[in-house]
Amino acid sequence: MKQLSRLCLALSCLLGCLAAHATSVVFLNPGHANERFWVDYSLFMQDAADDLGMQLRVLYGERDNQTILANAHQVLRGAERPDYLLFANEQYLGPEILRLFAASGVKLFALHSTLTAEQQQRVGGSREQYANWIGSLVPNDEEAGYLMAKALIRQAPQGEMVAFSGIKQTPSATLREAGLRRALAEHPQVRLRQLVFGEWREARAYEQAKTLLPRYPEVRLAWAANDEMAFGVMRAAHEAGRQLHYSALNTSQRALTARLEGRIAALAGGHFILGGCAMAMLHDHAAGLDFAEHGGKDQQARPLRLLDGRDARRLLQRQTQPGEGLDFRRFSLQRSPRQQAYSCSIDALLR
Repeated sequence: MKQLSRLCLALSCLLGCLAAHATSVVFLNPGHANERFWVDYSLFMQDAADDLGMQLRVLYGERDNQTILANAHQVLRGAERPDYLLFANEQYLGPEILRLFAASGVKLFALHSTLTAEQQQRVGGSREQYANWIGSLVPNDEEAGYLMAKALIRQAPQGEMVAFSGIKQTPSATLREAGLRRALAEHPQVRLRQLVFGEWREARAYEQAKTLLPRYPEVRLAWAANDEMAFGVMRAAHEAGRQLHYSALNTSQRALTARLEGRIAALAGGHFILGGCAMAMLHDHAAGLDFAEHGGKDQQARPLRLLDGRDARRLLQRQTQPGEGLDFRRFSLQRSPRQQAYSCSIDALLR
């Protein structure tokens, strides 16, 4: 019995040491704590953390600059600072976060959106003026905006369009809008009557659409940079007795169901896996394998893709257990040495 007790004690001490040395990460999530887009993002990050033996803490910014910065200060005042801090350049707060953590000893990583070219001209890029800013990982937002627009235009190749972008001071919104304009340049027969900023919110897009739709009676296409705004426009069109074709971006249950039923003609998704990919990159970095040597210090992944009815059905089936069937250890180059570069894809979830 004594030998068994000693063995149990030794195992307990070993597990305690491993937990104590687990790589710790804080994510300054810019979204609302009840916002499906950002909640899914964090769920997959936690799944990755569990798979890779990391510690993750998520602080939601509630889409408010002061709250995001208050969360940043909270991390700085904490008794134990994390090894890594993940931040998004939502509403262009990136330079302020870099300044706050300049002498903190915490390694910084930009996720989902990084500093704009103009901002980097002022403060430098990663591993330059702020040496502890080690890199970034962003999705293919411009391509997503383009793909949604191309698929939407196929519904009415000679039609008129209204567009609903997100928050003006948000790189994701700017890039998706750039993709829209690239598609429109390829289809000059489609006329964009007006683009407005719906701030990612259903209620805001609903009020805007109630004004825009009577103004443009020939509009048949509604491009929206996320699902919430698409549903706002959809409600206004229904009340006005208008039949429109819609695009959207997200994989909420509501959006997937609408795609499956044909109420959304062009749906893009896959963003949610990006945070999990970032966790794999940081896991490797902590183990001495620098992602900069495998794709560069600043990387763009291509998780966003168009989702057809089959894809929507498959993702709906996985809503209850987001990470089921996806082992993030295979995203790690340290765990999978045969890989030469990081691959960020939702293909495993769609099989």
